[in-house]
This record gives sequence, C-alpha cells and structure tokens, in this order.
Amino acid sequence: MSKGELSHWLMSQRSDFRPSRELDLGFIATNTKTIAIASGKGGVGKTTASLMLAKQLVNSGKKVLLIDCDYNLSNTAVKLGLPLNDNFYSLLSMEKSFSECLHKDGNLHLLSGCNGNSDLFDKSFEHDRFIIDVISEHGNEYDFILLDCPAGIGKETVNLAAYADHRFMIVNPDRSSITDTYALIKILKQKYSVSENHLVVNRVSSQTQYLRVVKSLMDTVSTFLEGQLRVLGPVKFMNTPVDEFDRGLRGAEKNSLHKYFSKIVHKFTDESTGLFENVLNSDFKPSVEQEVQPTL
Repeated sequence: MSKGELSHWLMSQRSDFRPSRELDLGFIATNTKTIAIASGKGGVGKTTASLMLAKQLVNSGKKVLLIDCDYNLSNTAVKLGLPLNDNFYSLLSMEKSFSECLHKDGNLHLLSGCNGNSDLFDKSFEHDRFIIDVISEHGNEYDFILLDCPAGIGKETVNLAAYADHRFMIVNPDRSSITDTYALIKILKQKYSVSENHLVVNRVSSQTQYLRVVKSLMDTVSTFLEGQLRVLGPVKFMNTPVDEFDRGLRGAEKNSLHKYFSKIVHKFTDESTGLFENVLNSDFKPSVEQEVQPTL
C-alpha cells in the first residue's frame, strides 16, 4: 500500500469521513466514537488519563472499550492492580476469542497489552492495523473506544491517532512535553492533514502556569500549522505517593482526580467544547502553597 493509499485508508476509517469519490474500502458507518489518548513524551500521566476518562464515560452511562496500544509494555492492567496476562497475543494468534481476552468491569471493558512477551517480540505484524481491525469488527458493541497510545511519534501511534475520530493530547507544563506534543501534532497534520486535536494539561500547579501552556501551544499550532486545539481543561498536580495514588485510581470512591476528569468529559460531550476564551473562566484554583514558578 502506497503512502497515499495508506493515508486515504486510515482517514476512511474515521466515522466523520466523507469520501470525495466512490471507494471500496469495506467501511461501515458507526455511531461509536474512537478517541486516541496520546502524548509526545512519556511519563506525563497518559495511562492514568485514559483510565479516568474511561471511568467517567462509563459513569455517564456509556459503554467503553479501552485498548492498551503499547502492546508489549502494557501499564493499564498494572495501574488497575490486575494480574498481567498475554491476552493481546492470544487474540492476535486466535487462541482466544475477543470476549475471552477482555477484562470486564460493568460497562468498562479493557484489552490490555502484554509485558515482555517474547513470542510477540519476535512476531512480525502491523500492530496498528491489527488494532484497527479489532475496532472495525467490534466497534458497534460500544459507545466509545479509547486508545491508550504509546508515547512519541512512532508510526503506530501516528497511524492510530490519525484513524481516531478525536485525539486527546496529554501534556505536562514542561518544555520537553510541550515540544514533543507539538511534534506529534505537526506529524499528524503533515502526513494525514489532521488539523483538530483536544488538549488536557496534566499536573498543573497554578492557573498562570496552565494558561501559559495553553496559550503557547494554541498560538504555535494556529500560526505554523493552521490547526485548532480544543482545550478540555487542567488536572492539578497531586503530591501523593505512587501507591496511594494508584489505590485511589482503582477505588470507586470519588476524589479530586475524579472531579477534574468529570469536568473534562462533560466539556468534551458538550457541543460547546471550549476554545481558549472559555479557558480563562476555569475554576482551577490551587492553594497558595502549591503555587510554583511556571516552567515556560
């Protein structure tokens, strides 16, 4: 498949695709929305964001499939305190059915990746195409499908992000995270003409810092790529030990993390998804002792 054909095929899989000519691509329209959760840099809280977004969508009455697309370095099961498994490889090798490979918690279904599976490491396959095939076959079973993409600008991440109906860029308020996220947005625009993305600023310590990150990215994307960033909001930095944080992530009780992601989901599902002028009215109010010098 040529670069042009691949680009057209990937774009054709999106539910908002409208072909300019008659194509035989086997595409079946669906009401399912696919969201790629991505970041230019690792360690920014992308997997936590994926899990929280999935939980909040379920809480709003939706049925959600979360796919850990880091197929041999999976973290979703670890974050949820689940036993590690090789279900991704079992599905790929057709040893188990799709349903057998899922962890099911009510209306939240998880297809986790493997962790250092040597058979998967040695196997040559297009893992992005495999995931898209899974979505094409089972997408009509869900309201939302979330793709927890590997960090960076690898081919698989770029292809999956281009395929998705929406892209949530998770960024931290530091230069490397912002620079790398812009690089991912730029590659998506140059390769697949993707001009619209959503932005979540994670681990923010002040309103000033948050607004600086938003303005920096929005201005750069608009000026140099003629693209649009829809800002979904901040998530405050929480100085919590990792074990305690993960227990809170697994627990059903509501905490401040749930509050932030509930607002993000509400903003996303609202037709008036916010642009920068709405961000100025954010109710993000860190305490004085958490106020830090912006890193930008």
